[in-house]
Amino acid sequence: MRSRRRLRTRLIVSFALFGLCLSVLFAVAAMYVRAKVEDELIVKSLQHDVDQAVNDALHGKPAHSELVEGWFKSERTLYKMPLAWQNLKSGVHDIYETDRDGERHHYKLAVRRQDGIIGFVRYDVSRDELGKRQLLTGLIAAVVLFSLLSLAIGIWLSRRVMRPVTELAGRVRDFRRRGKVEPLAPHFARDEVGELAQALDEFSERLTAMVERDREFNSDVSHELRTPLAVIASTTELLQTSPDLTDKLRERLKRIERSSRQATEMIEALLLLSRAERRGPTLGETTDAAKVAADVVDSQRPQLRGKPIELTLASAQTLIVNAPASVLSVVLTNLVGNAIKYTREGDVTVRVLDDRVVVEDTGPGIESEDADKLFQRGVRGKDAPQGSGAGLGLAIVRRLCDLYHWDVSLQPRQDVTGAVAVLQFPTRR
Repeated sequence: MRSRRRLRTRLIVSFALFGLCLSVLFAVAAMYVRAKVEDELIVKSLQHDVDQAVNDALHGKPAHSELVEGWFKSERTLYKMPLAWQNLKSGVHDIYETDRDGERHHYKLAVRRQDGIIGFVRYDVSRDELGKRQLLTGLIAAVVLFSLLSLAIGIWLSRRVMRPVTELAGRVRDFRRRGKVEPLAPHFARDEVGELAQALDEFSERLTAMVERDREFNSDVSHELRTPLAVIASTTELLQTSPDLTDKLRERLKRIERSSRQATEMIEALLLLSRAERRGPTLGETTDAAKVAADVVDSQRPQLRGKPIELTLASAQTLIVNAPASVLSVVLTNLVGNAIKYTREGDVTVRVLDDRVVVEDTGPGIESEDADKLFQRGVRGKDAPQGSGAGLGLAIVRRLCDLYHWDVSLQPRQDVTGAVAVLQFPTRR
């Protein structure tokens, strides 16, 4: 296991070192630029001044310095100085003049008046201003350079510091592609990322154990429930062949057979739902919705005993659905069964159209704002009959529809009192 270094500490140290290095580099660069510009300015100024003095001497002119010049006048000879200078008081003044070559210069003029003597000392600061411009240019270039350098270093540091997080995310994504879970903690240091990896490993272990228990439970339920239901179905079928059965007993056996078949379909749908929610739905099997709707209508007719209700399959055109027949049967059985349950008298009509199945009833109806709540687990309609169930049927319907990308909805009827359930299938391409 690698040594423990907290991610927060690495971030603090990295950016502290980054700031220190950047400050040192900028200070060194500023000193270098200043020294370079200052040295270049002094050299050029002195060389220009001595060149000018030698040139004047060669031409028989009195040698003097153009960099620093001085004059001392009395009140009587002050008229020889420029008119703009004559009324200046003691102090340092900024003046601008144009030389013989037409070049404009900026001077600092120091004036001192004392006991009838006026002294003038002039210093050409034009070269200093040039040096300042060069220094400013150099500093701007340094700022741009170090900004780009800091950006590059910041990108490098961020990648280096966040590399463990990126690696952890990549390993978690690989689990889905590989289809198996491997321990994460051994691949990371004992820091915050390592603690997160350890927590993910513990969660993965608990989740794997839970999924395994769920798989075993489904397998046990599949075996333990299918076997007695198969016995009930075969025994009922055998009893129906008896020649001495009365019509009343024969009708009761048919009810047992239908209930057994419905229970078998419900178990198959729930087991399929449990498996498909882990692995995804199997879309290879197709079913004719019209045929399933006709079977559901026939199986629900015994619920009409004692009720003045007419159950009809108004239209049943061919509609092929990508799903097992047991899944569609469970969905339609719940929708039609609910319509019969809530309708005291009138009609329950099932229509199979081009891309949907519609179930209409003439019951008490529902409120628009309550329609979607009825698909929640444990929620029942306010007009539900006594002992009509725990409110799980529509919740199972919603889960099955979400799994196969169907759209199921409930809404009040517009023309008469009642409700409309619409099972919308995706458009076939």
